[in-house]
Amino acid sequence: MKMKLTVLAAMAAAFGSVSAQEVVKIGHVGPTSGAIAHLGKDNENGARLAIEELNAKGVKIGGKAVKFELVAEDDAADPKQATAAAQKLVDSKVNGVIGHLNSGTTIPASKIYSDAGIPQISPSSTNPKYTRQGYKTAFRVVADDVHLGGTLGRYAVNQLKGKSVAVIDDRTAYGQGVANEFEKAVKAAGATIVGREFTSDKATDFMAILTTLKGKKPDVVFFGGMDSVGGPMLKQMKSLGINAKFMGGDGICTAELPKLAGDAMADGQVVCAEAGGVEGDQKKAAADFGVRFQKRFNDDVKLYAPYVYDAVNVMVDAMVRAGSAQPSKYLPELAKTKAFGGVMGPISFDEKGDIKNGALTLYTYKGGKRDAIAVIR
Repeated sequence: MKMKLTVLAAMAAAFGSVSAQEVVKIGHVGPTSGAIAHLGKDNENGARLAIEELNAKGVKIGGKAVKFELVAEDDAADPKQATAAAQKLVDSKVNGVIGHLNSGTTIPASKIYSDAGIPQISPSSTNPKYTRQGYKTAFRVVADDVHLGGTLGRYAVNQLKGKSVAVIDDRTAYGQGVANEFEKAVKAAGATIVGREFTSDKATDFMAILTTLKGKKPDVVFFGGMDSVGGPMLKQMKSLGINAKFMGGDGICTAELPKLAGDAMADGQVVCAEAGGVEGDQKKAAADFGVRFQKRFNDDVKLYAPYVYDAVNVMVDAMVRAGSAQPSKYLPELAKTKAFGGVMGPISFDEKGDIKNGALTLYTYKGGKRDAIAVIR
């Protein structure tokens, strides 16, 4: 009897191993609760659509048909919750991770994935530190804050003719990082920073800092943070009679900003930049993705979903090229990715894991809708 049980146990273990090889788990982490849950859900839906389409195609890895499974976690845009979510994914033995959304959550989580040897692709984190820690497992598919903040700073001075500029950040890794790069570029372009203030990513009252800045008569107010704070800030700027141009990075560059700002946002008042963007023939692929996304989720793309979609697909492409979904085997192939055809453009990684020649799109708003100004590389 003992021998039979031993044989059965061995058979069960063998079948379990086969089953584990046939299911490829892809983790996704984003803030699906809290103030920017609309962006977190947007990201998660981008991953879900990619995985559903891959399963419909019947992808084979190493000659074997596989089924992809999405393992989704919520980090609520909180660094502590992010590391807990990361450890949970590691314990679940995911084959790779897409996320996190915020730089402030991506950076601490990246050490956990690195220690476990699990590849991580962020679709939206822009703080340069993320890919400069020396982790071979860290990648991103959007341009970083050096490019984003610097471009906005030069635009504020050279195109908007800003001479006196105020800067506010939300003290997150993302908000402070992009604000720092913006400030450097403004100074280098010859304008004056008349004030540097800070708030938090959960604040709702900005009257004290805005009153201080009003007395300095800025031509431009830059905010490093997310739309959930930027919208109410615009309302309070209007109530104080501050008519300055309002600028920010991809955190405020969303379809939700006009709703959050209400009637406080004048046409052309806001200028923002999104890390990414398409031009020429690529516009059709991006538009087609938007149609599929809307049909599947009965909702429009908010911001980062197409980059999440591309991140999932480029990770799976590396698995197919490696003939294995085992992290240690496909990681070298992921690093060697050259000109992968994403819906948001070709993806190649440099030696740090950053996207090469990452695009940046400048937008303004007219009639409550985003209006692209230019795509910059």
